[in-house]
Amino acid sequence: MSKQVNVKVDAGVSMGVQEHLWRYIGYDECNYTYIPEGVELLKKFAALEDAPYYFRTHFMFCTGNCHGTYKFGSTNIYWENGNGEPVYDFTYYDYIIDAFLKTGNKPFVELGFMPKDLVDTNYLRPTGGDWENYAQYKEVGWTCPPKDYDKWHDFIKAVASHLVEKYGAEEVKSWYFELWNEPDIFYWSGTAAEYCKLYDYTEHAVHEVLPELRLSGPAVTGIFEGGHAQKFFRFFLNHCRDGANFCTQEKGTRLDFITFHVKGGGFPFEMHAPKAVPSVESLVHQVKLGLDIIQEYGYQDCEVVLSEADPDGWAAGGIYDNANMIFRNTEYYATYVASTYEKIDQLSSQYGIRVRPLAWAFMFPGERCFEGTRTFTTQGIDKAVFNMFKIYGSLGNEKLSFESDGTKKLEFLKEPEIGVKNHSQYTGEGEDTDVAGFAVRGKNGEIQIVIYSHCNDRDKVEDQKISLTVDGIGEKEVKIRHYRIDSEHSNPYAEWVRQGSPLFPEGEQYDAIKARDGLEKLCEDETAAVNGALSLEFSLPAHAVSYLVIE
Repeated sequence: MSKQVNVKVDAGVSMGVQEHLWRYIGYDECNYTYIPEGVELLKKFAALEDAPYYFRTHFMFCTGNCHGTYKFGSTNIYWENGNGEPVYDFTYYDYIIDAFLKTGNKPFVELGFMPKDLVDTNYLRPTGGDWENYAQYKEVGWTCPPKDYDKWHDFIKAVASHLVEKYGAEEVKSWYFELWNEPDIFYWSGTAAEYCKLYDYTEHAVHEVLPELRLSGPAVTGIFEGGHAQKFFRFFLNHCRDGANFCTQEKGTRLDFITFHVKGGGFPFEMHAPKAVPSVESLVHQVKLGLDIIQEYGYQDCEVVLSEADPDGWAAGGIYDNANMIFRNTEYYATYVASTYEKIDQLSSQYGIRVRPLAWAFMFPGERCFEGTRTFTTQGIDKAVFNMFKIYGSLGNEKLSFESDGTKKLEFLKEPEIGVKNHSQYTGEGEDTDVAGFAVRGKNGEIQIVIYSHCNDRDKVEDQKISLTVDGIGEKEVKIRHYRIDSEHSNPYAEWVRQGSPLFPEGEQYDAIKARDGLEKLCEDETAAVNGALSLEFSLPAHAVSYLVIE
C-alpha cells in the first residue's frame, strides 16, 4: 500500500527563527546523574551541536542512602540535629549539579521533594508503624507539606545561596527552577492551596537571594477538560495573579515561566496486555488546553516548558511489564517525537507562546539489552530515538518555507475519545499516516530538511511516495546527503533482533549491534546541477524520518 505525498520547500523564503525547542531532558533517578553510565550519556548530549541541553530530575531533596533505584533517589541535603536545628549537607546535591555542568549541560532544577526531617507527619496515612521506619517515608513521607513553612523558606534560601556562591550569579541565572512535580496527583499529599503556600514561600526565598532567578510551577499532568489537573492549573494561575500571598500577605505571586505535563497514553503493569499504542493527538490536545488556560489568565508572555512530554507515563516500565513498551526500542519512538514536537512547534507559533517540550527519558544501569524502558541508550547503545536528537542537534536556526499535503492539520476534537487512564485500549488502527516536517538553513548556508512519517498504529505498513521540490536554490551544483531513521537504518534494535535478541551481548555480537547505533545514510551522496528548483523522489515507510542536507 502506498500514497503520493508532495512536499515543497522554498529556500528563498525565510519564516523567521527555528526554535531549538527540544533541548530539554529529564528522569526520576537523580543519583544516576553522576555514575559512569549517566555521565557517558550526558556527554553525548553535550556533544550535540546545539548544546547545552537542560536536565531535570526528581528526588533532589529526599532522604536516603544516596543510591539510585527505580523511581527514587536521595541526597540527604537536609536533616536536623538533636536540638531541631537544620543541618545542610550539599555533598551529593553538588555531585548532581557538577555532573551537568562539567559535561557541558545545564541544570533544570526541580525543588523537591520533602526531606524527612521537614515532613509534617499529620499528612501520613495511618499504618500502625513508627514514623522512624524509613519505609513509610520512602512510600509517602516525601510527598508531604513541610511541618514548618519558615524552616522550608530558610532551607530554600540556603540552597539558592549555596548555588550562587558555588557557581556564580551569572551561571545560576541561566538555569531553570521549578517547584515540585505533579502536585495534582500522588506526588503531593497537600491541597492545591497548600501547594500555592509552598510556592509563595519558595518564590520569596529564591528571589531574596537572586532576583533574576527563573522560577516556575505548577507542573501538573494530563490537562483534560474538566479534569483535576485542569482545575489545579486554574487555581494556581489565579492565585499567582490575584490571590493573597501566603508569605508576604500581598496580592499575587511572581511567576517567571510556567510548566505542565502532557502524555500520549498510559500502559499499566499487564504482562500479557493486548495491543495498545500512544496517541499523538491526545498529547497535542493537552498542550492546546493548557495554552488556552494560560491565555485566559493573561500569562501568554511567559515561556512554557512541558516539563514532561512523552508518549506515555511510566519511564521505568519495560517490555517485561507490558509488551506494548516495545515501541520505545524501535523507530516508532523517534517518529512519535518528531510528530509531537512538530505539532507543538506549530501550536507555539499559532498562540505566540514559547513552548518547549522536555523528554522524560535517560538511561538505566544494569538493565537487559533493549529492556523497553523509556531511555535514549541501552547498555551504551544509542537507540533510534537518540538519532532523532542527533538530527535536531545539527540543525540551523533560520526556518524556511515548508509545505506537505500529507500532514495532519491542527484540528482536534473537544476531547480525545480515549484519555490517559484508559489508553491501554487504544490501537490506532485505521488512522491516517502523518507526513510532515520542516526545513531550515544550516550554519554554513546549507538547506536542511526533516520529513517524518508517523501513524499511531505501530503495525501499519505503508510506503509514502515522497515528491520533494526545493525552490529558491538558483543556478548551481549541489551535493545531497540523505540520512534515514526507519526499521533498517539508524536503528540498532533491528540488528539486536538479527543477533538473536541477547540479554547481555558481548564481544563481536555487541560490536555488531553497537555499529548500527549511529545516524546512517539511506543512499550514497548525490550531486546535481540545479536551475532554480531541485526535484527528488523517494519512498518513506509509515514510521520513518528522512533528513536531507543540500549543500
